[in-house]
Amino acid sequence: FCTSIDVIIHHDDSITVADNGRGIPVDLHEEYKRSAVEVVMTKLHAGGKFGGKAYKVAGGLHGVGISVVNALSKWMEVEVRRNGSIYFQRYEAGKPVCELKNLGSSGRDGGTGTKVTFKPDSEIFGSYHFDFNVLATRLRELAFLNRGLSLSLTDERTGDEKTFKYDGGLASFLEYINRDKRVLHRPILFEEERDGVKVEIGVQYNDSYTENIFSFANNVKTIEGGKHLSGFKAALTRVFNEYGRANNLLKKVSLDGEDVREGLAAVISIKLRDPQFEGQTKTKLGNSEVKGIVEPIVREHLWEFLDENPGDANAIIRKALEASRARAAARHAREIVRKKDSFIDSLPGKLADCSEKDPAKKEIYIVEGDSAGGSAKQARDKHFQAILPIRGKILNVEKARLDKILKSNEIRTLVTALGAGIGEDFELQKVRYNKVILMSDADVDGAHIRTLLLTFFYRYMPELVSTNHVYIALPPLYMVKKGKETRYAFSDDEYANVLKELNVKEGDAGVKIQRYKGLGEMNPEQLWVTTMNPVTRGIKQVNLADAAEADWLFTVLMGEEVAPRRKFIQVHAKEVLNLDV
Repeated sequence: FCTSIDVIIHHDDSITVADNGRGIPVDLHEEYKRSAVEVVMTKLHAGGKFGGKAYKVAGGLHGVGISVVNALSKWMEVEVRRNGSIYFQRYEAGKPVCELKNLGSSGRDGGTGTKVTFKPDSEIFGSYHFDFNVLATRLRELAFLNRGLSLSLTDERTGDEKTFKYDGGLASFLEYINRDKRVLHRPILFEEERDGVKVEIGVQYNDSYTENIFSFANNVKTIEGGKHLSGFKAALTRVFNEYGRANNLLKKVSLDGEDVREGLAAVISIKLRDPQFEGQTKTKLGNSEVKGIVEPIVREHLWEFLDENPGDANAIIRKALEASRARAAARHAREIVRKKDSFIDSLPGKLADCSEKDPAKKEIYIVEGDSAGGSAKQARDKHFQAILPIRGKILNVEKARLDKILKSNEIRTLVTALGAGIGEDFELQKVRYNKVILMSDADVDGAHIRTLLLTFFYRYMPELVSTNHVYIALPPLYMVKKGKETRYAFSDDEYANVLKELNVKEGDAGVKIQRYKGLGEMNPEQLWVTTMNPVTRGIKQVNLADAAEADWLFTVLMGEEVAPRRKFIQVHAKEVLNLDV
């Protein structure tokens, strides 16, 4: 029924969501003696999913979504186009302030649909902000999952607009995930319904060393997976082993799941009548029957593809065999890292640890260079701040498998210091520090080192990034001292403003101006005040709002292919604020 949804962020930070569906019913509700739209907006468990007549599937757990949004809004307005008329009602603090009004005819071409506008209650939320990019990411996913549905996003605050519509569905999703990567074959796409569960899956391998699997249940992104993902993974591993042995490609070797998922891009979307999500945040699907439905569907369709495309099958299995050999080498390297569990013995002259024992209160600065590391060691609060200097630029992990990565002394030192393993062995609860802060020079080399470290964390400790434990220190570019007053500036614009506020200019008598080219040029006291004191420092938290976009960006910037990187630089060249040449 619905073919388009429009989302608008207004100047006052209110939001409008409008669709061209059938419109929420406006007739009198028999039980509550109120209009159906008012019941939906104000009563819990009154959503269209209940009774199974309005929607075949829904992402909601309890039918409380719109009524809770209403209750948490300063005000909400709903406009319904239905039965040839336009209906309107306003609510404040979740309660109607007027009866449902019939505003008159919607006209011959007025169509049907619902428009809801609401403003979150600042007394409940305090400050809040609607992030255009976060909303755009979610709408893009919904457009991929609902073939042909048009979703638009408009931000009146900035003028930004985006519209998403993909007639290719999951094929378009795979194309988006694998853009600027070399794919090994055409997309494997299949769709089937069994026992009331609709399963839609897209699979395509590329030549990278990482896996990208996105799973959804009733359009809800299940970032922790669940039974549908378990069924998919089990089938994938079993099919490639069975096919490989049947065609003499594996002989005595057995492939692990990790091997067959190297370079995999996959989307798993299922729709079912009664989803059982684990937790209110719906990050994991718990329906036990789903695994038994998904697994045979994947096995049958994947085997059919491999059987009909032996060249593609051989290419994928060859890649998996290479991954298997690399994994065996990496296992040996991992054991070496694991054995180095005595920090005093294994990190001589490197890690300056802190005395605090509670990981939740500890932070570690990963500092570029020994000289800056020395200043940081003097500047820090030894009670809760640890310092780990790294020499030069670490290995670009985007271009290497784990076995090669673990041969790098700097990376092994980093893994040992954090104490939580790497790759498949990484355990978030074992990380020895709550904050991992990257501190490098404010120049192009420093930016490169930060990017190399972020690439490593994203590829081999992704949970550290996704749970917001990684930060970037913001050292100043300038110090301006006039008399007893000292000011620091973190950009050229801020520097110009400081000069203006102090009513001074470069070269004035009695004015000391220092341009920091590196962390080592600051004495410990300056480093503490500007970059390490939790009260006065500035640090940026690294957030992962869009996993697919992050994966693409690391591939473009740090991968083997030059052409996509050149194109990216050409497109974004005018956005550069500071250029170090």
